[in-house]
This record gives sequence, C-alpha cells and structure tokens, in this order.
Amino acid sequence: MADYSKMIEGLRRVFNSGVTKSYEWRKKQLDGMLKLLEENRDKIAQGLKEDLHKSSLEAAVYEIDFCRNDLIETMNNLKDWMKPEKVKKGLLNIMDTAYIQREPYGVALVMGAWNYPIQITVLPVLGAIAAGNCVVLKPSELAASTAKILEELIPKYLDNDCVKVVNGSIPETTALLKERFDYIFYTGNTMVGKIIMKAAAEYLTPVTLELGGKSPVYVDENSDLTLVARRVTWGKLVNAGQTCIAPDYVMCKKELQEKLVEECKKAIDEYYPDPAKSEDYCRIINERHLNRVKKLIEGSGKVVIGGQVEEGEKYVSPTVLTDCKATDPVMMEEMFGPVLPIMPVNSAEEAIDFINKGEKPLAMYIFAKDHAVAQKFLDNTSSGGFVFNDTMMHAGLMSLPFGGVGGSGMGGYHGFHTFDTFCHKRSVLERKHGGEAMVAIRYPPYTEKKLSTIHWLTKKSPKSGGLLSWFGF
Repeated sequence: MADYSKMIEGLRRVFNSGVTKSYEWRKKQLDGMLKLLEENRDKIAQGLKEDLHKSSLEAAVYEIDFCRNDLIETMNNLKDWMKPEKVKKGLLNIMDTAYIQREPYGVALVMGAWNYPIQITVLPVLGAIAAGNCVVLKPSELAASTAKILEELIPKYLDNDCVKVVNGSIPETTALLKERFDYIFYTGNTMVGKIIMKAAAEYLTPVTLELGGKSPVYVDENSDLTLVARRVTWGKLVNAGQTCIAPDYVMCKKELQEKLVEECKKAIDEYYPDPAKSEDYCRIINERHLNRVKKLIEGSGKVVIGGQVEEGEKYVSPTVLTDCKATDPVMMEEMFGPVLPIMPVNSAEEAIDFINKGEKPLAMYIFAKDHAVAQKFLDNTSSGGFVFNDTMMHAGLMSLPFGGVGGSGMGGYHGFHTFDTFCHKRSVLERKHGGEAMVAIRYPPYTEKKLSTIHWLTKKSPKSGGLLSWFGF
C-alpha cells in the first residue's frame, strides 16, 4: 500500500511557509486553471465521451463551462471575499475593532466522483485554492479517462508544490484516509461517506459530504402535465440519470398516471428519437452499475416505457415504471439511472408523510399551479435543495449553496460558498494598548456598583413594535 506521509508533510511545510495565503498566489493558480479549461476543451470532452458517452453539449454546459463560470465568479470577487468581515459591536466593545478573518485550513483532501468527473472534482479544488489551501486531489478511478487527464494536466498548470493529484482505487484511497488532513471534501455515496467521517474523526478533521438520496417529485392534480413531463424527463435523463439531484421518483394521484406517462413518452421521443443510437444520450459508467439498474427495473412496478438493457454497450433505455410501491426495490435505494418510477398517492399529505419517513433527500421538486402546494412541502419537509415547477435548475445558480442535509450530506458549495467552505472563520478582537480604566469594572473585588454598570453596558432588550421600533427602541 502506498505511503503518502512524505507528500503530506511536504504540502504542510509549504503551507506553513505562508506562500499560499497571498492574493497573488491564489490568483495565479486560478489563472492557471482557467487556461487548463480553455486550452484543453477538446481533450476533456473526449475523456468525458470515453467515460460516459457524454455529448459535446453536456460536456461543455454541465462540465467545462460550469467550472469556467464558477471560476470566473471567484476570480472577479476574490479580493472582496478575502477582506475581513466587520461585525456589530455593543457598548462594551465600542472602542474595539472586531471582525471575522477568513483563513485557509491548511492541507485539504478533495475526493471527486465519476458521474460529473470534471465539475464535481474541479469545483471544490478551485474553492480550496481560492481560500489559500494546499490540495490533494483524488479523482474517481471509475471515470478513468478523465482521471488520467487531470493527473496529466494539473501539474502543468498549477503549483506542483501545493497541489497534488493521486490516482488509484481502494488501496490508494484507504492510504490517503490514514493521513492527517485539515479538511476533507468528499462527493459520492452514503456508504463511503460514513467511512470518510470515521477516518476524519480520528483527527477531528472537518468535512463536507456531498452525497445523494432519493430526490422526490410531487405532481399536483392541477398541473400542466406536458410541462411536468418535459422538465422531469429532462432532469431524469441528463447523463443517463447519473446525477445526484436527478428526480428519483414521482408521486401523484393514480388518475394522473396514464396522462403523465403519455406526456413523458412524447418528451422522450422528442429528446431521443432513437436513444440507442443518439449521440446525446449517455451510457452507464460500468457493467456493475448497469446490472444494478437492470435488477431494479425487473423487480419493480410495471414497465410502460423503455426497459431495454444492452450490457455490452452499457446502455439502459429511458424507462418509466408505473404503480410502484414503497416496498419495490426501485423505491428502496437511490435510482442513479435513466429509470423513472411513478408511485401513486392519495394526497399531498400522504406524499409528505412518505418523504418524512425516509432519509432527507438532496433535492425536492414540486409541480403545481398553486404556490400554496409548494409552501406546504417547504414547511413540512426537509431537503438539501427545493425547486418549484422545475428540476435541477437550482444547482446552476451559484449564489445558492449546493449541498445536502442528514443522509444526503453536510455542507454546501458553489461560488462564494465553496470559498467559504474551505475557510476557517477566525474571530478577531483588537483593543488598544491602554485605556485600562475603561475595563476595570471586570476585575475583583466585585461590587453592586460594578454589577449595575455591567448590566447597563451589556443588557439587551426585545425589539418593540410600532413607531418607536423605527428609532431602535
């Protein structure tokens, strides 16, 4: 088994020198990453094609340009993000300077995932570098072509003393997790997420876990089913359903099923007239995952659209299942494939109850013309993200933190939130070297007069309503 202790020691030595903390170093690395993305677009797209049969559009929009736009947002705002954040002060500290100083943790481990092997791997690295950390990047070995590209390109564009790439599988990952890191960022499944947490607990290392889960869709009876079908099937079939926030299953009243299926078929036929031959339709990452999806289809509900599996091609056709039950295999684990189960429910309340009995999902999608329906779900459930009348689009808005809660993960990122994730928020209070008379009331011996003065300086009162509240009373 590999020993990475010397590599980590070297990174920590460089970090302790302070070189990564300057704006100039951070900006230079971000400039390098921008060049990497722009000068190697075709090479990266080819790697994504080899790993997942990704189309040129999906490679550009959901991978390369997604990272590029997030990167430019970071570059444009980094100086402001690095500035101390002033905080409110009371009378006791009126003469002091108080602020939050965001500082890097140190050496960060970023463990990428195979389903979006550029976006999910590169974005955390960008944030870690922008925050001033040294980074060890472990791409997923399942997306082998993309992992090889990252291993080849990153040393050419970034500071090799501060950013390292480790390729490999379980032995390499196991060896890395035995080392002491100052932050760990992992994207993947819940089972491995628990392993990461156990390893991090050894050194009390903070973690971000971007996991997954079963992201539900609820369709209200008064919804425009054509709109619903187009948006749900798009979200389900992008990357052949191998998206952590893909709509996992649909709940609706039984009488809506047939019409919804009809509209889903129209949408699928429009998007992928012949999915097996389509350059726009992705493939399952490997045979093991394909067989898992195949078993879920065979043991659940009724196949009304698709259901074809071609093992040699790692192909699963766009598939819709109806009359699924909570006990069906497809409802017992995250789908992570191009299969959409529909489970009839009698009401929104029943759907809410079903959601709340399971793990908190990474995303939730509610379709209705009446906003009150969405508000009911928003008020009575919990999820990482929530979208009304669409799917997955919240992930593209970098001003929103992207992340899970409970079983779907912890922590969030994208844009400023990635930078913030990789920063320790250090509380700073600066006081002048003098003015001892101003603080003498805190010293013994204690008296009633001192207590009265301290109460006056520190006591807070609830806000008043009405006109006086405008004046701070």
